[in-house]
Amino acid sequence: MSQPTILILNGPNLNLLGKREPTVYGTLSFEDYFKELQNKFPTVNLIYQQTNVEGELINFIHQYGFEVKGIVFNPGAYTHTSVALRDAIQAIPSPVVEVHISQVHAREEFRHVSHIGAVSKGTITGLGLHGYAYAIDYLLNLGS
Repeated sequence: MSQPTILILNGPNLNLLGKREPTVYGTLSFEDYFKELQNKFPTVNLIYQQTNVEGELINFIHQYGFEVKGIVFNPGAYTHTSVALRDAIQAIPSPVVEVHISQVHAREEFRHVSHIGAVSKGTITGLGLHGYAYAIDYLLNLGS
């Protein structure tokens, strides 16, 4: 039996984790956290992509969304603005779990609306980087 593959996809400004607002996002870079995820899920082929460009996020969803077991997606600020990302997720068969490191509902009012949530299996928000591991675990057990 082959290893399941899960894509972790991060949107704008998440390349600055570990440097950006450490009181909100912590001091660990996502690359370092990704190594922890690989150790935690050794039987899973984890793929990590990050871009600040909306069209590239759509391209990654199209590229992987027909072949992976699931996608863990932190669209960053595009959560609140991108109908195009919503449409891309709706077009693929792979399930998506939306993840946010910060508690978006405790932040500015414009962050309370997600275009992504309605086409995702679920949303994890405010649990820090742990949300990614919870999303992976959910996707691995989906349908069991």
